[in-house]
Amino acid sequence: MNWKRWSLLLMLVFAMGIFLAACGGGDDKASSDDGGDKANQEEKGDSGESGDEALAADQTFNINIKTEPPSLHPGKSSDTTSSSVLDQVFEGLTRVNQDGEPEKAMASDIQISDDEKTYTFTIRDDVKWSNGDPVTAQDFEYAWKWVLNPDSPDTDYAYQLYPIKNAEKAKSGEVSLDEVGITAKDDKTLVVELNQPTVYFLELTAFHTYYPLNKKVVEGNDEWAVDVSEDYVTNGPFLLESWDHKSQIVLKKNPDYWDAENVKLETINMFMIEDEATELKMYENGELDWAGSPTGAIPLAAIPSLKQDGSLNISPKAGVYYYSFNTEVEPFTNVNIRKAFALAINRQGVVENITKGEQQPAMALVPPSIWEENKEGYFKDNDVEKAKEYLEKGMEELGIDKLPTIKLTYNTDEGHAAIAQAVQDMWRENLGVEVELNNEEWNVFLDTMGEGNYQVGRMGWIGDFNDAINFLEIFQTVGGNNYTNWENKEYAELLEKSRTETDLEARKDLLRQAEEIFMDEMPLAPIYFYTNVFVHQDYVKGIQVNPVGSFNLKWGYITEH
Repeated sequence: MNWKRWSLLLMLVFAMGIFLAACGGGDDKASSDDGGDKANQEEKGDSGESGDEALAADQTFNINIKTEPPSLHPGKSSDTTSSSVLDQVFEGLTRVNQDGEPEKAMASDIQISDDEKTYTFTIRDDVKWSNGDPVTAQDFEYAWKWVLNPDSPDTDYAYQLYPIKNAEKAKSGEVSLDEVGITAKDDKTLVVELNQPTVYFLELTAFHTYYPLNKKVVEGNDEWAVDVSEDYVTNGPFLLESWDHKSQIVLKKNPDYWDAENVKLETINMFMIEDEATELKMYENGELDWAGSPTGAIPLAAIPSLKQDGSLNISPKAGVYYYSFNTEVEPFTNVNIRKAFALAINRQGVVENITKGEQQPAMALVPPSIWEENKEGYFKDNDVEKAKEYLEKGMEELGIDKLPTIKLTYNTDEGHAAIAQAVQDMWRENLGVEVELNNEEWNVFLDTMGEGNYQVGRMGWIGDFNDAINFLEIFQTVGGNNYTNWENKEYAELLEKSRTETDLEARKDLLRQAEEIFMDEMPLAPIYFYTNVFVHQDYVKGIQVNPVGSFNLKWGYITEH
């Protein structure tokens, strides 16, 4: 199967609803709040097309990314703050374009076998690393196998590579890396063998875990990605010019990028401003060209007035905001206690009175932008009477007559704090439990969650690609991005069956069965389904906010103003 035939197949799949058209970003593991409005959506939630407008002499774009990126190593990154930088300075075999479809990037040609299990990528002749080295097929093989090496640290996203033959077995140490279906035949040819046909594989090759690494520079150099230096070698449309930690990142156009003629922006200033009010004030003062999703946030109090004046953009986002229960810590070892806490939340009240960004109450895991039936979900919102029944049953099973004080942990953010305070009141009133709030800075928060030092923790997930399995596979095994410490054999088996099922309806049925198990076990309490909420200056053009977390500035530009 050649690239043209595959593109036609993808378009058919997209037409069937597998793919969306809007985006994600922010502090979550592949997540955040906010996006594009019905009052100002003449351009599908982006900032416009070129038209006849004259380019400004100064092609500088200023944006807020809120916080220090936890990692600018493509193989280690697992959050949207980091990926918002990585997506500009690195490039994979494919890149998701302005229409939300994967297109050829580092690859000049892609051949797909008739059984759709073998992909042959040809690397472009004119692609270089920022130090002048050619980008080779071996750089991709090295980078991917580095992630799959059992000894490589902090590789939470290794499972994104598991569609590849023997990738999961290699990560668990069952087979050697030599047996993984990733082979550089020569400098220009990368052959990838899959376990089974994977319709979204070309979306995965655009994702940062699939970015190449300059093997000559980074091999044996564990500190290559911690700062700006001659070792931070990249291959994307922009270069990492400076990194003032916890303050600002500056990107500059890469003159040696293969498609540099189509890159208009010369400088991108990424500020790290955690306070939403400060972010909006800077935007209003002209110090920022964009505020809100996918990298920042609009102050909750400002949303109504921005809606009123027509400047606010709101668009769909394939993501879910949730409270994770640590199922290894009492009382959340008990499923009925988890259900009690989940049902005792008034989600409609949260989205109407706090977030105000047209988010939808979530009573399911997979967003309705993927499965429309999940608008209703698996349980009734704010079902206090049922919650009390579950609480009584759970306390009997635990042999207790009073719940201990519960600690609810969240990362620094106005919206997270407001929601936590509201839920604290709901749980106190509806369940009679005292709740202690614990606010932590983002990097500290990630460590707390990853180490399991919490009871209930705020988290969210924005799709890396627009398929239900991306939301379900997080919880297939303990570890990685699964902070709940929950796993279930039948659930895992259903996900595995779905990976070999080629009939789309039968595959969906398997995934729905898995979600039913998940929601019955309730290892997390979904709160709402995200939207993108943002504003941008009128002179900012060509920047599309996508539904699955990517924010490509390659096509952005500034017009005269």
